[in-house]
This record gives sequence, C-alpha cells and structure tokens, in this order.
Amino acid sequence: MIDRESLVRRHAVEITRPDPAHVLTVGNGDFAYTADITGMQTFVGYHDQSAAFAEQRLAVHNATLSNWGWHSMPNPDGFVLDDAMSTYETARGPVRYPDKFDTAAMMGGELPEELRAGAWLHMNPHRIDLGRIGLQLRTAPGAEPETYPEALANPRQRLDPWSSTLTSSFGYAGQEVRVTTVADPHHSRVAFRIESPLVASGLAGVVLKFPYASDGFFQTSDWASPDRHESTLEPSGERAATIRRVLDDTAYTVRLDWTEGTLSATADPHEFVLTGTADTLELVVGFSPEGDLGSRTFVSVADAAATWWRDFWTSGAALDLSGSTDPRAAELERRVVLSQYLTAVNGSGSLPPQESGLVANSWFGKFHLEMHWWHAAHFAAWGRPELLARSMDWYLSVLGEARATARRQSYEGARWPKQVGPAGQESPSDIGSLLIWQQPHPLYLLELLHRAQPEDRRAELVTKFAELVDETARFMASFVEKRSGVYHLPAPLMPAQEFYDAKTTEDPTFELAYWWWGLEIAQLWRERLGQERDKRWQHIQDHIAEPHQRDGRYTAVATEPHLRRDDHPSLLCALGVVPAGPLIAPDVMEATLLDVLGDWQWDSAWGWDFPAMAMTATRLGRPDLAVDALLMDTPKNSYSAVGHTAQIGSLLPLYNPANGGLLAAVSLMAAGWDAAGTDCPGFPRDGSWQVQHEGFIVWP
Repeated sequence: MIDRESLVRRHAVEITRPDPAHVLTVGNGDFAYTADITGMQTFVGYHDQSAAFAEQRLAVHNATLSNWGWHSMPNPDGFVLDDAMSTYETARGPVRYPDKFDTAAMMGGELPEELRAGAWLHMNPHRIDLGRIGLQLRTAPGAEPETYPEALANPRQRLDPWSSTLTSSFGYAGQEVRVTTVADPHHSRVAFRIESPLVASGLAGVVLKFPYASDGFFQTSDWASPDRHESTLEPSGERAATIRRVLDDTAYTVRLDWTEGTLSATADPHEFVLTGTADTLELVVGFSPEGDLGSRTFVSVADAAATWWRDFWTSGAALDLSGSTDPRAAELERRVVLSQYLTAVNGSGSLPPQESGLVANSWFGKFHLEMHWWHAAHFAAWGRPELLARSMDWYLSVLGEARATARRQSYEGARWPKQVGPAGQESPSDIGSLLIWQQPHPLYLLELLHRAQPEDRRAELVTKFAELVDETARFMASFVEKRSGVYHLPAPLMPAQEFYDAKTTEDPTFELAYWWWGLEIAQLWRERLGQERDKRWQHIQDHIAEPHQRDGRYTAVATEPHLRRDDHPSLLCALGVVPAGPLIAPDVMEATLLDVLGDWQWDSAWGWDFPAMAMTATRLGRPDLAVDALLMDTPKNSYSAVGHTAQIGSLLPLYNPANGGLLAAVSLMAAGWDAAGTDCPGFPRDGSWQVQHEGFIVWP
C-alpha cells in the first residue's frame, strides 16, 4: 500500500522569491482564489497580464473566479447569433454556420461592420473577477501602500496539497508577517489568518478592491470604469458586513466576517480597508449570487478544507515512482501530484472547465467542449468519478440548445458546439463553428464514468443519460455522407488540427476512428437499456471510410494537403485516445507515430499533444516512446514550479488540458486497458522504472 500522505507532501510547492508567473490557488472546482507571494492578492500590478503581454514576458494575474460569476456587456444593437452566420453549400443544400468572427476581435483590433455581431457574441458572456483581497502594507502611517514585492524581505511560501493550505511569510518594516490561506471546499468562500505586530500598529491591513468586468481575451478586470458598477457596504454587526455588487445585469453579495478591527470604505470607489488592533487578524470572505452565505470562522473553513482534501488524496488512485532510477521519474511524479491538485481546484466543478481553469481568463472565460475530455476524463480513470459527474449534468441542461443547433443545420439529434458559456450557445468562430471532434466526447466521458461507478449505480447512470447519448449519436449518424456505399465525414468541417481549409477538408483520420467508437458506445448504452443495436448506426460503422494513407503511414485528412507538420499531431489519437477498432492498423499507426516523432514542429504543438502521443505509444506496445513523448523536453511541455504549463506566454500562461492529459496518459500507462494483458504497459521494463500504483480504473 502506498503511503499517500508522504507521496503528496514530498511535492509541496515551495517558493522563496517573487515571480510574476508563479501564483498559487486554493479552491473547490467551482470557486478559486489565486494568491501572490504574500498569500493574498497584494501586488495586482506586478501580476498584470496585459502589461506582461505587451512586454512579451510571462505573468499570471491573481484573481477570484467562479463558475457562477458571469457578465455580458450592454447590447444596444441587439446582436443575435443569426447576425454572425454565413451560408455554406453542401450536399444537403445550403447550411448556415456562425463563422463571422476574426481573431482581431480577441485582441481589440478594428472590425468591419459585418464582424461586429460575431465579436460581441464571441466575447459575451465573460467570466468576472469577483474581487481582489490583498494586504495593505505601509512603512509609516499615511505612507503610500506597497505595490511591488521587492519591498518584502526573505519571502517564503508553501502550498501543502494534502490539506490545500497556503502558508506565506516575509519580513516587512523590520517585522515578520505570516499569512495562512484556505478555501471552503463546498462554497465560494476564502479564509485568512494574518499574524504580525504590523497589524496592531496599523502598518498592515486588508484591502478589498472590486473591478468592473472586462471583455478582453484574457483579462478578468477593468479598473478604469468606476462609474459602470456599484459596491455598497452594509454593516451586519460589530465584526461582519456585506458588500452588494452590481455590474449591469449581474449582481452578487460579498459576506465578510472578521475577529477584530474595523472595516470602512476608502476615498477610492469600490475599495474597502479592514484594520486591526491586535497581532492576529482572521478574515472570512464569501461570495454568492443568491444572497448572504452566512457566518463562518477561519478555523471552520480550514477544518473543512483539511477533511475534504484528505478524503480526496486517500480515495481513488495513487502512483509512486520513488524506487525508479530513471532520472526523469521524480519530475514525472511531481507533475502527477500537482496536476491532481490543479485539476481538482480548477476543473472538478459544475461546468466544463475553461482552458486556464479558475486562475486566468482565456477566451473570455468561456469553456471549450473539445477540451472537456482532456480536462476531466482522468477523474474517472483515477477512480474519482464523482468529480467528472459534476460537469456532465451541464450537458443535460443545454440539450435543447444543442438540438436547436442541429435542426438549424438540417441534422438530426444534438450537435455540441466548441466554445460556450453556461447557457450553451455557441460562440461565432471561423474555426470553432466547424469543429466536430468534440461531438463524441460526452459519449466517451459517460463510458468512462460508467466504468468507474459502483456496479449498483450503473443502471441509474445509463437511464439518466440515455436521451443525451441517443441524441448525440443521432447527430453523428446524420452528419456522415454516403457515396458509393461508403460513409464519409464531409466538408465543411475543421479537424482537431485546426489549420486546414474547412470548406474542402474531409475524412480526418482521428475523427473517423472517433466516429466509429462514439457510435459503438451509443450501441453499448442501447444494449444496457435492453434495446437492440441500432441498425442504421451499425451500417455506418460497418461502411465508414477508412483513413487515408500515404507511404505506409496515415495522413491527417483524406484531402489535400493531407498532412501538415504543425499544431496538434491529432491523427495519432485514432489509436491511443481512441481504443483499438476496425479502422486503424497498429503497424501503420506505429509507422505514423515514428514519423511524427521524427519530424514535427514542436514549438507549435500544445500541452495535451504530448500525453496523446504517450497514449498512442502505450497502446502500440512502445513504452520507451511513451515515456519519451510524455516527458519531451520542449517549452510547451514544461511544468513550472507551481505546476503550470505556459503555451503562448501571457496570452495563455497556464493550460489545464496539459495537466488533465498527463493524468489520463499516466493512468493508461499504469493500469492499461481491457486487452492489454500486462501491468504498467506504458513504462519500460528495463529496471529503470519501479511503478507502484493502486486504485486505477482499466481503460476501454
């Protein structure tokens, strides 16, 4: 049995110097508070992503985000999705897609009139920063507060993932300051204990600042529009208060409870300061869209967090590589532990996660459904199905919207879009509106959830999601196009490798294999419901086009240019992410894998590509290549001291699909799949890897 506490705690994060890219987060999947070196959100400017992006350096802002905090800018023109449509001629007749959008809209460029509707709809709704809670440090009464961490002496910060406790200490003005930060595991609430003589002397206090929303690509906050929102302080007793927040049609409540001291508004709009008279100050701040969350103490929040996280780490799977001699083993173990923490904090909530989780907005805080698998599939594989189940109910809530999309395009069933907010309406995009590989994702996620569920709960799961499975598969069956007895994935479509001409691209290799597998899952669910296999779906499965080959290797698509060697090598997912099926020959896929590994533009790849390649190598019986791919030394596969993987600088300074993908790959490498026939099929058997594992769910 693995000593889980020792395993987890030997990878506690320790930071001894400020770094604008190093932030640490506490949260619960639906709410997260991200802190700087002080354990609070003290140095907002130092972590400003906008300034860092302009200067081409890496930074991550320290925000407070949630899955319920959304906002839309006023829409005086009344833009609707129909305003962003273009018509494509297809074999089914004209079909309209919401593709009137240009990348310039994300970066604030000038837009022609015809793209204005698409830009507004793409950027709205957007996730909001609920408020910044930081220390206010002064060298003397009345002095200007510190704005940069250079003023701190000997900073030390430690995140203990076993209890999700963040402890920060530093010297300032000749005194020691210690801050302990924890988040409520069940509610949008964060708690602090601040210990320093500076609190009693008035040189250290807590400042709360509330921004207006931003519709920038990665911004969460607009600090230059104080007249566009409201922050109203309402005392609730001697040591409690609420702040009512209103931003256009968005409203929420902030509840504060503290142990001693005084909370008051400052001369700056939307800013409040809490000052104390003792050396220790405890503060609990709760956020809610539905009114006051009620009173809590620091101790009660810390105890709840410690209990939840202990249960998290002692449930599900664990992987211990401490006996390995391969010099990469310790780093892989570190990445595995921190990725479990980060995906639980950022991706285990009630919505599919956004790519930068609840740390930094990317794509306006919206989530990408083609990334949901990479964020969350591992929860089931690691024996924590309840954390995946939380976000699957969302698909049921927007099934009507998905049906409407399919009907608008003359398809049956329900079509799942790419980029969406909570209501499920797709965002206009010249790429996203034509993407299809997200369509089988709910089926695969549900199949993994079914495997990980206790046997006595599987029938309930099948019944609950039966309609969703059926509607998803019905779209897939109606999307294919029959020619000379063969079913094709026809143009217009955009494959997962997003740089082909959507108007002419057909039969992408990954998507063909995934279409077969998705329909097979839907057939399995029919059988579990006591129904016969669908004959139409079966005919499609039996006669779907075989992936295109050239020189004994698969190409990405069946149409010219067949294969580009940049972006995602997603053709490999056809055997790796997708289990073995009738469309993919293992020997041809092995030749394809070797070709990709030998000649690809790795600076253009993304963080989930490396786990994807590891999964392919594992299923092909090449554990040597699996480990090499998973740990490839290239910038987009680098994991920082806090576990983040930057992809495109401050535009995307962290990327949770890489963390989730790593965990999915490692679980396959350790536990294998139904027909694997061996333990740890993804790790070399030369003695350099000693793998202890427990609790994994075997893959299909």
